[in-house]
Amino acid sequence: MHTCLFDIDGTLISTGGAGKQAMETALASAFGITQLTDAISFAGRTDRAITRDIFLHFGIEDSQQNWERFRSAYLEHLPIVLRERQGCVLPGIATLLAELSERKDMTLALLTGNTQAGARHKLARYELDHYFEFGGFGDVHVDRCDVARDALREVQQRARGDVDLDRVWVIGDTIFDIQCGRSIGARVIAVATGAHTADQLAAANPDCLITDCSDLPRLRALWS
Repeated sequence: MHTCLFDIDGTLISTGGAGKQAMETALASAFGITQLTDAISFAGRTDRAITRDIFLHFGIEDSQQNWERFRSAYLEHLPIVLRERQGCVLPGIATLLAELSERKDMTLALLTGNTQAGARHKLARYELDHYFEFGGFGDVHVDRCDVARDALREVQQRARGDVDLDRVWVIGDTIFDIQCGRSIGARVIAVATGAHTADQLAAANPDCLITDCSDLPRLRALWS
């Protein structure tokens, strides 16, 4: 049995910057701060880590209460911004997911820095949510590797512990996806459709590097 743990932003879809815009709007509505700084890094990080850095930059206490306040505002604005932005499903993804979902030897799951509810909003907007029943999400953890461990535990529980790590694949567009895949002993497919270039991804030594997920023959060969 193979398991594919997919990242969302830059791997499955491009939202046209909807997540960042929704965070900026949430910051304004929840805390009265009207402009999000460009100094904060978003790519490949968890929403909890991004919010921690936002709070630190603007002098907001990084408390559970403030996180929940921010998250609630973000999830209120995110569906609206998703409709307004010109996003898309990335090349090859629709065909790939349809094909993999038909295989009896394949489990599809998520490994994303998005909150669980945010992930559902994004995937539903592009009609991909029905492919994914579970995964690891960015509601709690600052470290993406902890999200990977959550995802792997869920895979193991559903498989009753019988998981071959050589058949667990993390698929993502950043070096952080590669790092968190390595942290759980999984194999990694890097896709140059997002924040990091092919050269940057290659330097992090993924097991496979592809331009995009339309390279179906190469992907099928990995899962044969």
